[in-house]
Amino acid sequence: MAAKKYSMNMCEGPLLPKIISFTLPLIASSILQLLFNAADMVVAGRYVGANALAAIGSTSSLINLMINLFMGLSVGGNVLVARYFGSGRERDVSETSHTAVLLSLVSGVIIAISGFFLAPILLKMMGTPDSVLPLSSLYIRIYFMGMPVSMLYNFGSAILRAVGDTKRPLFYLTVSGVLNVICNIAFIVFFGMGVEGVAFATVISQALSAFLVLGCLMKSDECYRIEIRKLRFYKDKLVQILKLGIPAGVQGCLFSLSNVLIQSSVNSFGADAMAGNSAACNIEGFVYVIMNAWHHAALSFTSQNYGAGEFKRIKKAVFICQTLVITLGFAAGALAYIFGSNLLSLYATGKDLDLVIEYGMRRMSIIMFSYFTCGTMDCMVGAIRGLGYSVMPTIVSLLGACGFRILWIYTVFAKFRSLECLYYSYPLSWTITTSIHVVCFIIAFRKAKRDLNVL
Repeated sequence: MAAKKYSMNMCEGPLLPKIISFTLPLIASSILQLLFNAADMVVAGRYVGANALAAIGSTSSLINLMINLFMGLSVGGNVLVARYFGSGRERDVSETSHTAVLLSLVSGVIIAISGFFLAPILLKMMGTPDSVLPLSSLYIRIYFMGMPVSMLYNFGSAILRAVGDTKRPLFYLTVSGVLNVICNIAFIVFFGMGVEGVAFATVISQALSAFLVLGCLMKSDECYRIEIRKLRFYKDKLVQILKLGIPAGVQGCLFSLSNVLIQSSVNSFGADAMAGNSAACNIEGFVYVIMNAWHHAALSFTSQNYGAGEFKRIKKAVFICQTLVITLGFAAGALAYIFGSNLLSLYATGKDLDLVIEYGMRRMSIIMFSYFTCGTMDCMVGAIRGLGYSVMPTIVSLLGACGFRILWIYTVFAKFRSLECLYYSYPLSWTITTSIHVVCFIIAFRKAKRDLNVL
């Protein structure tokens, strides 16, 4: 039973070492993924030009908008698998895993088709400058063609996270990421391709990571093993995944929608602002994934312990995750700002360099020292969803974060039109939303405990 060394019983034993053991590989995986994504942008910016950097960066908010609904469904699968695994219901784990894998493939096909035809239109609606639009459209169309394998990797990784396995996804991502870098250099430096080379490299590496995760699930001898002949939608499991996942996906879409509006506002300042903003966002991503890993820890540990009825461990796990996310989030944000100019200089050369640094630092000066509040917000969302309440954090995020940002753009930013004014909407929305989520967690925790006692 070699595979069992990778899964984790989150319902027994000391919590802190288990949470750290679960989270560190997740942080490493996310940082590696961002390093490979940064390599995409660095190669594009240095070998193709600032327009290529702006083109790739300008698509990220739109890509997230179109895939977040379906990525939310992987959260539903994660919660359900973890809950059944924690309560020892092996058949339910198996049925949920098979449903999730098939759902990932169907979701990927839907995104690929809709993204290929709609993305260029939406990019134009976002006000993407004409100098960047053809490159952005080319990049995003190729990128969306790889969505079936991308979804398969993400859903498969969610299943492994649910049972406490974050080590093998780290290995698979490392292998595929190295391939991504090799393909980037080969396509752009040696074959003279542009943004299409970056896109093709991404799709090829995602296909490898999906193949590795699927192979892992098929070879496992635990209850989450995937067998091709058993791939089908188990109705009760599909309904529960949708019930938990759709609100999570809607929340992701709402955040992305507000970010699309912010990106559109950045676009209005021109290609130089777009390039600097894109580089700064890429650096911020490293801080974000350090914090977001604790969101996944809160989600999985809450779900497994909820399945086992261990409510004291839930409270302790959430406290540990919040303490660590605040500490590491603030430290990482401060370091990113201190070395901001040096980091931003990696993304451009020549006449583009000074402007990329200037515009990038304008964003980082506002975001970095308050970024830990984004981590606390996500951590609370993970804990609430782990208790089985998915609609509640979606409503809170709609009002506290997305609604606030949209209102800010059309009121305060409209009156005091500057990039700094635009960026202030982030920390303010994170702080407001976190405060409301804390209250919601207390309510959800008491209700979940009461309901379980009744049963």
